[in-house]
Amino acid sequence: MQVYLLPVLNDNYIFLLHNPDTNTAIVVDPAIAPPVKAKLAELGADLIAIFNTHHHWDHIGGNQELLEAFPNLVIYGGALDQGRIPHQQVFLNGGDRLDFNGTFGNNPAEVFFIPGHTIAHIGYYFPNSGDLFCGDTLFGGGCGRLFEGTPAQMLNSLQTLAQLPDLTKVWCAHEYTLNNLKFALTVDSQNIALQQRLTAATALRAINQPTIPSTIGLEKQTNPFLGGDRPEIQAKVGFTDPVRVFTKLRRLKDLY
Repeated sequence: MQVYLLPVLNDNYIFLLHNPDTNTAIVVDPAIAPPVKAKLAELGADLIAIFNTHHHWDHIGGNQELLEAFPNLVIYGGALDQGRIPHQQVFLNGGDRLDFNGTFGNNPAEVFFIPGHTIAHIGYYFPNSGDLFCGDTLFGGGCGRLFEGTPAQMLNSLQTLAQLPDLTKVWCAHEYTLNNLKFALTVDSQNIALQQRLTAATALRAINQPTIPSTIGLEKQTNPFLGGDRPEIQAKVGFTDPVRVFTKLRRLKDLY
C-alpha cells in the first residue's frame, strides 16, 4: 500500500491509500475533494472507499463531491456518527475488520474505537503494512482537544494506540507537531529525545516538509500525553493519578 499525503486548508492532511496491484484507492478524511480527484487522475486509480474518522467538517467536506465522481464508492464511519457524516453507508465499531474481499489487495484494516475528541471517533489500522490513521486522537507530540469526550475516554484511547508496535506509522490529520513539542518541553524539559525531535521537526517545517508520519515508539518517547508516568511530568502537574495527570496536561495545553 502506498500512502500519499495531501496537505489542504491551513494544516489538514488528507491521506490517499493506493494499492498499485489492484489500482484501487481509499481516501481518509477528505476535507475537500479537488486534490483527491487530481491525485486519482494522476494515478489512474479507482476510488472504492472513504474512511472518515469523525464527523467534523474538515474531515468530511469532500464526501459528496467524491461520491458524485465515484458513485460506487462506499463511505465508512463510526456507528455513533450515524446522521452526522454525509452519505455514510457503513457504521463501524471497534474490533471490526475490513478486508474488501481482496479488491484492495491483502491488507485488511482493523477498526479502533478511540473516543475523546468526539464521542464517535474511530481509527483505522493496517497491521500488514503498519499504518495507523488516527484522525484527531493522537497527534505528533500531542492529542486532540476534548470536544465531546471525557479525559478518561481520551486517555484510554491513547493508551490503546500505544499498545501497537513501536514501528507503527502514525498518520495524524493535522500538522500540529511543532507547537505540540514546544508545549511538551514546558512539562518535560529534560527529555533528550524530545529536544532532538523538536530540532528535527523545526528543520522539516523550515523547508515546508511534513513532520509525519511519526511512529508509536517516538510518541511514547516524546509525547507528554503518553508519558503520564514520567516523574518530571507528574511533578510539573502535581498529580500521579493517570487521569488527573492527563486532565491537567490537557488543560495546560488548551491555555498554551
